[in-house]
Amino acid sequence: MGKHGGFREFNRKNPGYEPVEKRVKGFFEFMVPLSKEEIETQAARCMDCGTPFCHPNCPVHNIAPDFNDHVYRGEWEEALKSLLSTNSFPEFTGRVCPALCESGCVLGLINEAVSIKNIELSIIEHAYQEGWMSPKPPKKRSGKTVAVIGSGPAGLAVADQLNKAGHRVTVYEKDNRVGGLLRYGIPDFKLDKKVIDRRVKLMEDEGIFFVTNSHVGVNVKVANLREEFDAIVLTGGSTVPRDLPIPGRDAKGVHFAMEFLKQNNKRVAGDAISPEEEIHAKGKHVLVIGGGDTGSDCVGTSIRHGAASVTQIELLPKPPESRTDKTPWPSHPGPKMLSTSTSQEEGCEREWSVLSKEFVKDANGNLSGVRHVKINWISDTKFEEVPGSESLYKADLAFLAMGFLYADPKGMLEELGVEKDERGNVKTDDNYRTSAEGVFSAGDMRRGQSLVVWAISEGRECAREVDKFLRGGESRLESKNKPFGNLA
Repeated sequence: MGKHGGFREFNRKNPGYEPVEKRVKGFFEFMVPLSKEEIETQAARCMDCGTPFCHPNCPVHNIAPDFNDHVYRGEWEEALKSLLSTNSFPEFTGRVCPALCESGCVLGLINEAVSIKNIELSIIEHAYQEGWMSPKPPKKRSGKTVAVIGSGPAGLAVADQLNKAGHRVTVYEKDNRVGGLLRYGIPDFKLDKKVIDRRVKLMEDEGIFFVTNSHVGVNVKVANLREEFDAIVLTGGSTVPRDLPIPGRDAKGVHFAMEFLKQNNKRVAGDAISPEEEIHAKGKHVLVIGGGDTGSDCVGTSIRHGAASVTQIELLPKPPESRTDKTPWPSHPGPKMLSTSTSQEEGCEREWSVLSKEFVKDANGNLSGVRHVKINWISDTKFEEVPGSESLYKADLAFLAMGFLYADPKGMLEELGVEKDERGNVKTDDNYRTSAEGVFSAGDMRRGQSLVVWAISEGRECAREVDKFLRGGESRLESKNKPFGNLA
């Protein structure tokens, strides 16, 4: 695949970024893309490696060697067909996926991995520019109807695939715009919301119905959906955040990360924010508790607000800068290997092995600082405080970015009576079926907090099982291990 010996001839070249001083002035994407010719050269680096570990490393099983070869040869439309055969939304994953595929790139053992993620993004963006991403509604309808609850990446993937199979799909979204996590959990500087709108318009033109401001179990009755639809798919995500119940938790200025990020995304979209509810970091000292992607998004957003200072702390120890015996190739090391996001590069103090002890309040109940202590990790699960290391972070705002526990157990899930697993997620069998007849679940609501690419993978696989259920037999949708067949 690619040019014979191309990996020896060409070095990896990454896209550039707008200068920090420019990009922090607004909420816009700041990547400077490579030219078409440069991307074709990067695709030439793909090796004829025999066993492409990039393929199984990818949750949607993208056939990267195949589309890389097409791009190298200038066959961009063929590359698009290969990419879309496994990935419903490469314009999303090409922006926000941590590139699990590249962790398994064989070239990465001796050199820098092939830039698969950037090639993927270049293919789909080129396709939109060329007009290849036109509506392709199914030629025949099955007469079956499906309600998809939640319009995040899993819900969109389920809807897209079931619509391709000929079923009538209606997607219910509790917020005023479609997108779920993509819309409200990821800042515009990482994913411009016009990218979501472009795809949703295409899906609408292909026959999918979207109903916003419709909170199932609140202002939409579950019983009505049961009567109206032949199947229901739950893709509402993992929405209950992990809290930090230490003294002073009620201080004004302590917020869950998603409260801050969602409000800011609404502000950028032009929605009105009431002064009483506004969370803004301008001129404030910000402490982000949690070292993951959500915490990083809080960092980038606070910097763009004009925060006086931003500090991000993590309970776990600082990870190593390279692979260890705990992160062997071709596994994706994730948080077990040190990485620095573009937001963190923009101006953020980072500290590890920090235990928060108390939110300190002033006389008016406002947050003024966070008392903390350094810790030593004795094992993977046990730590001890370092004597004499207690100190105080000056903080006017603290954002809790420590992940999510499970989906909201009340309302819709309560009414449906679906069983939950030991972690509180919606329990399904291997075929994505819940304990309620005709009700399926996929994405974070089923597997727990995870990546966008895993949500898309789950949505596609779940759609196949729903299709089998509706047809009373075999599905017309192939599994993720194979490209999709003819859906005409």
